[in-house]
Amino acid sequence: MADLATDRLPLFPFRSPGDDPFTPVAAADRRRLDGPVTRVRLPTGGWTWLVTRHGDVKQMLRSDAFSADATRPGFPLLRAVSPQAPQFTKGGFIRMDGEAHLRLRRMLTAEFMIRNIRRIEPLIGDVVDGALDATEAAGPPADLVATFALPVPSLVICHLLGVPYADHPFFQRHSTTLLDRSADPMRAREAMLGLRGYLGALIEGKRSSDRPGEDLLGRLVAERVHTGELETGELVGMAVLLLIAGHETTANMIGLSVLLLQQYPRVWQRLRDGDQDTADAIVEELLRYLTIVRTGLARQAVRDVEIGGRLIRAGEPATALLSLANRDDTVFEDADAFDPYREAHQHLAFGFGVHQCIGQPLARAELRVALTRLARRLPGLTVAADPARLPRRDTSVVYGVAELPVTW
Repeated sequence: MADLATDRLPLFPFRSPGDDPFTPVAAADRRRLDGPVTRVRLPTGGWTWLVTRHGDVKQMLRSDAFSADATRPGFPLLRAVSPQAPQFTKGGFIRMDGEAHLRLRRMLTAEFMIRNIRRIEPLIGDVVDGALDATEAAGPPADLVATFALPVPSLVICHLLGVPYADHPFFQRHSTTLLDRSADPMRAREAMLGLRGYLGALIEGKRSSDRPGEDLLGRLVAERVHTGELETGELVGMAVLLLIAGHETTANMIGLSVLLLQQYPRVWQRLRDGDQDTADAIVEELLRYLTIVRTGLARQAVRDVEIGGRLIRAGEPATALLSLANRDDTVFEDADAFDPYREAHQHLAFGFGVHQCIGQPLARAELRVALTRLARRLPGLTVAADPARLPRRDTSVVYGVAELPVTW
């Protein structure tokens, strides 16, 4: 039974009625917090320290006093989980600490460096142009999520990994379940097993072939698995992570960004007419302002540590709330306003520290190319529905709109 003190805490993640899609934490929920580091109640019955200031979030995420290992007793989970055999969690390095995490991450670092992403920008451009062709053929009106926002990052990550895009309905369905914090634990477990089974068969085919392929999974098989540096099960876990993260985050950013930019026609024109530097600055502000990972980054203290003047003891849970850190007025002037002219590079939308998103150069490039080419191809684009009535992914770890009917 939960103690009375926990019962009286604000429930997190917040879901205040009437929120607009661009406000990660409503004013009413902010008023319920008793400081920059405060306790909140979790839907699983536990609690966590919620860290909300920009500087405190950076201190927490770069500190080795916190563990990202979600299998630790007392870790702040947003939904109950079914027991899983170790082989079904192997390779998920974002939930690893120390050298175990770095060992797997280092194998991918070079793949996502800026110079490599620049090399594949023509591919991204071709994918975007193809999705725009499909969007024009489907409408107007057309659902921009179905015809554009989802296909663009899905096609790119499939190409990079060597995953057949024809199978995208399968992995899209399973990744949606895994990211839905309201999903039944058994459904989530089955989704993970399904994805691991699918990718495991794909990797096994590459492993048993004389020519594993020039895609990322093929190269890792040839250079890491065959040499004994990487277990097949570890590569499967890495592939699951890259496949989900590689399309879900950018897809939701594209849809939500277009919806927001409908309120700023001059910014839409700047995207259409401006150069890459102009587009890059707008993308950074979109990332800061929207912060689509709104449930924060969960951790657990492994030793006593002080954050924001609050002592967090060993074993206690803590959550870095990126969305409020990105609305910190001490770092970003008039932080609750969307300002495409500001220098937003200090934002924490990709996290911070050793677990900072490894794919952020790819995400930035996809978002820039997608938005600029969309603005140039369809300058008269308008949303063909009441924004307040659009279905949203409220229970997903990655927030966004599920549909976006548009016309032009």
